[in-house]
Amino acid sequence: MGVTMEQVETSLKAKLNPSHIEVVDTSGGCGASFAIEIVSEQFEGKRLLERHRMVNAALDEEMKQIHALSIKKAVTPEQWKQQQESAKSDAAAA
Repeated sequence: MGVTMEQVETSLKAKLNPSHIEVVDTSGGCGASFAIEIVSEQFEGKRLLERHRMVNAALDEEMKQIHALSIKKAVTPEQWKQQQESAKSDAAAA
C-alpha cells in the first residue's frame, strides 16, 4: 500500500509547522502521486528551490513510495495573504 494524504500532511505539519496546508492525492487513491500547497514561516528568506527542497526533505521517508510530488505553492504567510487578497479583488472585479 502506498502513502496516504494523512501521512504526507502529518509529516509536513511536524517538520514545517504550516499555517495552511492542502494535500491532494492525484494518483486516484494508490498514494503514489500528490499535489501540495503549503504556507510556512520557515520559508521566509528562502528561494523557491530551497523551499521545495525543504518540503522534499520533510517527506524523506514518504518519498521512497511516492512517484510524483507536485508542489503547487510553497509560500510564506505574507505571500499567502497577498495572494488571497489579490484573488478576492480579482473575483470582485469579475
